Amino acid sequence: MEKVVTLQLTMFALILVGLFAKKTKLVSQEGQKNITDLVIYIVLPCNIFNAFLVRNSQTLLTQFFQVLVISIGIQIFSSLAGKLFYAKKEPSHQMSLRYGMICSNAGFLGNPIAEGMFGEMGLAMANVFLIPMRIMMWSSGLAIYTRSTDWKGTAKKVITHPCILACLLGLAAMCLRISIPAVPGSVIQTIGRCNTALSMMVIGMILAEADIRLLFDREVLAYSALRLVLMPALVYLVCRLLTMPSLVTGICVILTGMPAGATTSILASKYHADEIFATKLVVASTLLSMVTIPLWGVVLAG
Repeated sequence: MEKVVTLQLTMFALILVGLFAKKTKLVSQEGQKNITDLVIYIVLPCNIFNAFLVRNSQTLLTQFFQVLVISIGIQIFSSLAGKLFYAKKEPSHQMSLRYGMICSNAGFLGNPIAEGMFGEMGLAMANVFLIPMRIMMWSSGLAIYTRSTDWKGTAKKVITHPCILACLLGLAAMCLRISIPAVPGSVIQTIGRCNTALSMMVIGMILAEADIRLLFDREVLAYSALRLVLMPALVYLVCRLLTMPSLVTGICVILTGMPAGATTSILASKYHADEIFATKLVVASTLLSMVTIPLWGVVLAG
């Protein structure tokens, strides 16, 4: 319990640092973009790869497989639920709501939380969990906005994404028991350790741009309740019924309960699908997750 509270307070403090840096213009809009790119293309891949450099075992591989199967099930459910729940919404809102069901901020926000709560093994499992979501993100998720069926281009984006590459290379290194030389290993580990601080500060920078008074309308609150409370509750119940290991349950529940991903507002802006509404989904659910994630941490620690 104490560890969960300390972790959440630390992350909240890092978010405040990012918010302060943006509000006081220590970081510009372009600087924020550069930091985000640095995290996605360098820091996070190093963090992911390093998490897989652990001793291989049959139990560990079994748990990875369990996490992967649960994640696939969650993606199927999210896709179907989005179509069902939001079928009657106006098209521009429907796009972002459906995309927000499929693609959460589990990669950017979830990775440091998984690592903080469950250690390096939790981070490795988190990235196995994220494989189906990242595939959906660049396939059916993107098609919600574009109506595209360019599966060849989609496959290329998925395979070449640095986080997917880091996950695949890390899995290969773990399964084949490849030993990384001391200096490259130290460099990868050192860069990866920057992930939590930089990720949380970027979240703070995003929140610095929000007008809280305009965020919480009924549609946004309903989405947030579904994304942050009901879906992880369903996953928790299923995992308990299937008697999954506590680590598998914890990773699946925490990452399912993440807020809408920042790409929701980015794609909505690019394809003219009411980017203001999409941004409200992202910012409001992120703010509310600062309450729900610690609560899920308490439930899982109990």
